[in-house]
Amino acid sequence: MAHALVWPTSHDFFPIGNTSAVSLTNDLPPDEPARVLQLGCGDPRNILFTIYTQKANSTRPLDFTCCDIEPAVLARNVLLFTLLADGHPQSSIWNIFFHYRLDTESHALLTEQCKKLVELSKSPRKWRKSTYGKTLKMCTDYTLAENQRHWALYVAMFDLPETRRRAIEKAFAEWAEPLLFQRFFQAWRSVGPLMFGTEFKVAVTECVRDWWKTGVLAVEGDQSILAATILNPTFVYSMAGEGCALNYTIYALTPFHLAPIVAKEPFTYGDLIDGVKSQFAGWCSAYRDALSSSSPPIVRCFMGDATVVCHSIRIFANSGSLKPGMPVSQWKTEPVQFNQWEYVDSPNPAPTSFNVIHTSNLEDSIGLLNVLISAAPLLSPEPSSVLYTESLEAKGQDEVKESEFEAGRLHGNITVMALVFGVCPVDYLCGFGTRTNTHEFLLDHRNSRLARKNMEKNKDEYHDPYYVQQIIKWKAPTSGDPIASQIRVPTPSFDPDQMGEFLFDLHQSLYPVRSAVSRWDPNADTLVDALGRSKVETHYTREAFALIVSLVRSRFQPSGENWRQTLWVLHSRLLTTSAKTNILAVHHSDWSHQMERYGLIGAEGGEMNRKKGPFRAWKKVPDQVRVVLVVPKTLLDRLRLDNISEDPKLGCPPFHCDISSTDTEASTFWSSLHASFGRAIRAGTEANPQVIFEEDVKGWKGDSSLVVSFTTPYSVFTGVLGPYETISVNFGVLNTPRMSKFFPRILSNGRKASSMRLFSAQATDSSFVHILPEPPLPSRRRQMQEDAPIASEPSTILATQIGKTNRAHFQFDEDCEQAASLGVRIEVTDERSKRLFSVERGKVTVEQLSACVLRVELGGRVQDVAFPFPVVGSQHHLRLARTSGYIEVLVPPFNLQKADGMKLNPYPIIRHGSAMIPWSIHRLSLPSLPIIDRSPSKLQRLGSWLNPHICTMFSTRERAARKHGQHDMIMFVKDTILSVFTDATGMQQNRTPRQAFCLLDHSVKHGADTYIFLNEMRFDLESHTVVCDCYVMTLTFPLLALIQKEVDKFSASGEIAVIPLQKGEAQAWKQIMPSLVERCRETWEHGPNCEYLSEGRIPVSTELWKDPLCRCGRGNGVDKMRTVALWKPFAPYATRMVLSPMYAAPYLETVGKAVEPSKCTVCRAKGKASLKKCAGCMNVRYCSSECQKKDWPMHKLKCKGSA
Repeated sequence: MAHALVWPTSHDFFPIGNTSAVSLTNDLPPDEPARVLQLGCGDPRNILFTIYTQKANSTRPLDFTCCDIEPAVLARNVLLFTLLADGHPQSSIWNIFFHYRLDTESHALLTEQCKKLVELSKSPRKWRKSTYGKTLKMCTDYTLAENQRHWALYVAMFDLPETRRRAIEKAFAEWAEPLLFQRFFQAWRSVGPLMFGTEFKVAVTECVRDWWKTGVLAVEGDQSILAATILNPTFVYSMAGEGCALNYTIYALTPFHLAPIVAKEPFTYGDLIDGVKSQFAGWCSAYRDALSSSSPPIVRCFMGDATVVCHSIRIFANSGSLKPGMPVSQWKTEPVQFNQWEYVDSPNPAPTSFNVIHTSNLEDSIGLLNVLISAAPLLSPEPSSVLYTESLEAKGQDEVKESEFEAGRLHGNITVMALVFGVCPVDYLCGFGTRTNTHEFLLDHRNSRLARKNMEKNKDEYHDPYYVQQIIKWKAPTSGDPIASQIRVPTPSFDPDQMGEFLFDLHQSLYPVRSAVSRWDPNADTLVDALGRSKVETHYTREAFALIVSLVRSRFQPSGENWRQTLWVLHSRLLTTSAKTNILAVHHSDWSHQMERYGLIGAEGGEMNRKKGPFRAWKKVPDQVRVVLVVPKTLLDRLRLDNISEDPKLGCPPFHCDISSTDTEASTFWSSLHASFGRAIRAGTEANPQVIFEEDVKGWKGDSSLVVSFTTPYSVFTGVLGPYETISVNFGVLNTPRMSKFFPRILSNGRKASSMRLFSAQATDSSFVHILPEPPLPSRRRQMQEDAPIASEPSTILATQIGKTNRAHFQFDEDCEQAASLGVRIEVTDERSKRLFSVERGKVTVEQLSACVLRVELGGRVQDVAFPFPVVGSQHHLRLARTSGYIEVLVPPFNLQKADGMKLNPYPIIRHGSAMIPWSIHRLSLPSLPIIDRSPSKLQRLGSWLNPHICTMFSTRERAARKHGQHDMIMFVKDTILSVFTDATGMQQNRTPRQAFCLLDHSVKHGADTYIFLNEMRFDLESHTVVCDCYVMTLTFPLLALIQKEVDKFSASGEIAVIPLQKGEAQAWKQIMPSLVERCRETWEHGPNCEYLSEGRIPVSTELWKDPLCRCGRGNGVDKMRTVALWKPFAPYATRMVLSPMYAAPYLETVGKAVEPSKCTVCRAKGKASLKKCAGCMNVRYCSSECQKKDWPMHKLKCKGSA
């Protein structure tokens, strides 16, 4: 296992999601088939909402593979889908899924449906032949069996003995009672931008408290509360067993989007309940309609640990093995075995690569690197493919730095890790995101201040923090380049010494504890201080590191010589460090073993020395063996392990095993453990020993022993540590101060001991220790050929007139931490180019064509070179080897502090076949976005929350740049967006709201060629923000000649808000407009005469008085324009688009504070966040026309516009 084994008593059950629903296809073209992998899928809110947001009459195939470690989650999900498929009343379905207490009628429906499901799931074939089997599929037979087990439990619960029912009731009462007095910050997340208001807080708080108290979402006094007397069995059973294991952050409200509900005025408690039920009804209706369509959605259930599921799918995809040889999860011994029909024999087999992977908040429980190691290789190569990672982090601070994300979560430089994993955060490359969580940061700051005040009063009191949801969108680094995305750009080569150093630093970052003594701070005043300073990294075992190294080899495919050198540097550095720090020394065998298991280094030892110790009678002794250790349950009970996770400050410890010898006092540690409760029964023969395992489904609540297993080299038992008879196998935890709190007697060994052993058994004791042959891992990838590096493939897209282009070479900086440069060598092979280069010594020039592609020119001959990451072409360096006959181009990789790269166009449209993909801006289905009421009576309340929300677009850096007039093109675009929103709502000095806008470039004569007409303002629900649904028209000189009179009349009407642009900003708007149009395209298609195709570029042009858009969408979906007299003449020439705020990446920059008000130049009074600038010079601001008139006599003397 790549994640450490931790004690399971802290298991929380999430029958309902604790974040609002998202659409899983909003980064795909509208007609591209969706192959979605949901890891840690939770409840089906995202599936239902995704289906709800599809365009009308969509025939897009939707295929969801839903993985969860909790079988009860999958059983509930399938139950919900079957109830919907059968057409049962929506009110009863709501009760069954969201109420933990049921009325008699709902409970009867639940029972009857579960009985039906139990019958249909008696065999995989029977399920497949049922009416549900066409759209609800089981990836493994074990998944179906676990579903059936839970459905049977739901049926049987009503007939349990009275004592068990009372115990369950008591457990739920004890769970709910303390929650009634808690704050409800987590419930406010779904309010989104309305977080800046206050009206919702009382109603949401009361609603959550009443749900906890009654188990029902209903208005106080409603008869449904009195009728709900039966505990809902789907909330009772989980991996924790029978009882109440519900997490305290679940409420019936949180899966929904509360913003459009609480935005209504007046707003009541009843409105909140009716609103979420209405949303659920809409989702369910969409699912039912989709089932009857020509392409019904397919939902595949896969019960298992997310990392196991991903690695198993990779093994099957590469080897065809239906039995990858992995247990489905920790605490389970059932091996993964794919259903042959679903993955092989079916006419439509289950996918093994995906264009959407959503990982929920697995990062919090297993670490970001484990998520990327597992999921990134399953991402399909299409430029639209996207991976989402999510975290729910307790921030409690204002400052967020890129270095903290790199060091604390990614454990490496973003650029380097992007090259390693093949994916990069989109907002790291383009500099913005269209999804926000700044409202959560503001709430977190508030909660942190309250917690600090309370802790000052009571230092021993623990205050649960607010967990900020953060979603990061990852794509291939070259997928945002219009040229490089159309070809396969090879991964770069690397310097083996540098890569070895980088991997060593990564190893040290993942395993920061250097010695047992260093965990005990001698300067700590109290044990509590030491506890706080002794956090131990639990996310990554040595197997995780081996998987990373394996990924480096498979992606970069170095030559055999270079790879051996890389490993030699890494190994020697580890050996040198191990000699100094005992903690690394004892883990070095684990590291070597995992590297051997994954074929990264050769196995040690020879065949002649193997048959001794426990292997004397074995027919064949493999390189690796599996050790099974039986730990008596009575010992675990005596050690009070079930109390470890009661203190939220401490969390759960990572367990490990060690093998030691009493003869030599040597020991080796092993961290990749698998554990489960049950019986290990010896089977097989002396020549071929085996163990049969009988699992105790009661888990830690049962009486069975804990059976722990791990793999080791055979040599551990043949004399490496000492004679076999002196060897013991031990189970324990790392020796840290926080563990000493629970095991004070064990600490008698002294603080210098690396391990706190909880149980020990002699290797020769067959009642506790079993040693078994371990088969080699199935081939995960084809092994590289010796000394056969990747070659660049010929491309018809790139010009190749000079010679042959080698793949890029990657160079680290001096510290081997960051990417210093990427270099590409062109072997001059063209005869004419040879003469120009070597004989005539022709001049070589370089220009940048796109983010990743440079063009090299030699005497009119050109060669295009593609890099695997965006680069800074203006800082290129040439190496000209005229005698050897090659040209080498060196460039630094791009980041947001540099020029070029993605700054050439941060808003690209990427073509993939006939599809157009807005790469950095997510798609929206306008019919699913609620309209914001902007009637005059609502504007004041609207401005109270919308103004501060929109102003949080700006990071601290951007606010400073804005204040001091620094050049930042994205900040300029944000400023214009801010002006559109403030003018559209009249938030600026209570002025009349405007519906039409003209973008004016003062830097040139006749700079007003872009007009925006506002249709509606809508909630972008899943992004927690608002958007302007509008129409855009770009004037060209031929078009202006046709409608000159109408334009003049419109301009003279006084209904246009003129928004001045900064120098060069007009070109940025022409770059972004195709994405703003494409993101909402649903009612029209790109035709064969599309200008994007004929001109071969998007946008068509960025010049003034030239249209950046194709004509395919003109006049489509612009019905409102035809109802406004002044707009009607322009309707045939306008295209619909959606304008949304652009937010800074919160993991890279400080966010969450509103823009500081500016002072009026005249009266010096502080006004709104965006005072009106002087259109002439853009250097001064005024709060009103009166102040501007007062200042004009003096200002005109120095105003550039006046000059």
